[in-house]
Amino acid sequence: MSDSAPDQDAARADAFTAARPRLIRLAYRMLGSLTEAEDIVQEAYIRWHHREPAGIREPAAFLSRIVTNLCLDQLKSARVKRESYVGPWLPEPIVDPLAEDGGDDITVTLMLALERLSPLERAAFLLHDVFGVGFDEIAMSLKRDPAACRQLARRARAHVQAARPRFPVSPERGRDLAEAFLNASIKGDMQGLQALLAEDVVLYGDGGGKVAATFNPIFGPAKVSRFFQGLSRKKGYGPTIVLRRCVIDGLPGFVTIDGRGLLQTTALAIDAGRIKAIYTVRNPDKLRHVAEGLPPFAS
Repeated sequence: MSDSAPDQDAARADAFTAARPRLIRLAYRMLGSLTEAEDIVQEAYIRWHHREPAGIREPAAFLSRIVTNLCLDQLKSARVKRESYVGPWLPEPIVDPLAEDGGDDITVTLMLALERLSPLERAAFLLHDVFGVGFDEIAMSLKRDPAACRQLARRARAHVQAARPRFPVSPERGRDLAEAFLNASIKGDMQGLQALLAEDVVLYGDGGGKVAATFNPIFGPAKVSRFFQGLSRKKGYGPTIVLRRCVIDGLPGFVTIDGRGLLQTTALAIDAGRIKAIYTVRNPDKLRHVAEGLPPFAS
């Protein structure tokens, strides 16, 4: 028995290591926070490590159930926090996700659509439509029968489909539009900006009450353009420093240092060749992991 215990521990560690990227993705999609996702997965490992291995035939499925239930518990308090959040709430930005993270087509826009669902609807949709889990397995995770889980996923799918772009653009076109927007916004070029923006464009700025940001969303190409023109002309406002052009949660965007020396990410939702939504995250609590991956820059 003394020889088998280390072997079992090693097998457990290997199983967890293999499942971890998927578990992080699941928890992040559920919660919208990479920091909370990593905490949830660590807690899942502790529970997994202390569970008797007998009867666990599929470690990956078992770990997914633990993470799902921990996320559902976390969402109860998360909703209370979101209700008292200062200004618009946006998910923590994931910049240039690694290939081994698996990837999916859940963008910032779709994550905000998921936020409007019940926790059970969100879990059923993510597990089935994004991670390919069967409804029998989902039923075990959610403690509902498979038919109820199928209905939960169906309702969620309708909401998510409504939020998808009707006429998506290619990655190359997305990068070109992001570059044009970046240049026009830095210069405060009203005409150039309005040529890029959809009629129903909306600008969201998440400062979380920690730094200055748009307290309410800004709607319409004229108001959005004037906002950026105003920033470019603000007295004592230094030049914007572009640190990285990248993909942020599936959308073209960039990481910058603004005129006050603050780090921010900007992601652009594009439909039919026009920018439909601008998501700017400035809350420093949500940008720690972004800052850690950046090279030093001159202030």
